[in-house]
Amino acid sequence: MKRLILLALIFLAQLLLADPLSQTRTAVFAGGCFWCIQPAFDKAPGVIKTVVGYSGGTEPNPTYALVGSEKTNYRESLEVTYDPAKINFDQLLDIYWRQINPTQSDGQFTDIGPSYRAAIFVQNDEERKIAEASKAKLAASGRFDKPIVTEILPSMKFWPAEEYHQKYYQQNPTDFEMFEVGSGRKAFEKKKWTDAKPDTR
Repeated sequence: MKRLILLALIFLAQLLLADPLSQTRTAVFAGGCFWCIQPAFDKAPGVIKTVVGYSGGTEPNPTYALVGSEKTNYRESLEVTYDPAKINFDQLLDIYWRQINPTQSDGQFTDIGPSYRAAIFVQNDEERKIAEASKAKLAASGRFDKPIVTEILPSMKFWPAEEYHQKYYQQNPTDFEMFEVGSGRKAFEKKKWTDAKPDTR
């Protein structure tokens, strides 16, 4: 009997000490310049880490130069690792919509080209349904006077970008701020979202 209790305690301890990352999920979003969509997710409670990179293409080990050549199907993307007990996929989408212009199909803001097109990469039918419902809700909100054209695509392998791209807003804050403002992204967000109630952001 004591042996069974001891084994049960050991098993419970192993569960409690299990790697917390084993309880997490990932989501991948393309939203134009990957530098620009990273900060908002980094600030969100429940988000464990973010990595900028490339998704949507098939060539192995893509580089910034290759993706920027616009000869692949890769898009600049962000991989978000999150704790579903603290933040869910629908809430991540709420953050995502505020970082992009969902009515723009040829890129994002002043970044024009296939690699800058916005997309939500979904891993299963459940995520697709959530993404489609979120997109429909945004379209019905009246916040935009043009159709919502952001694509919802099947998940593909995510490749981390080069190290100098990671947390660019922290590594080069002045350059980042100038780029973000100069692109029109901040002005667009202010115009479209400053009046939003907390539950619609």
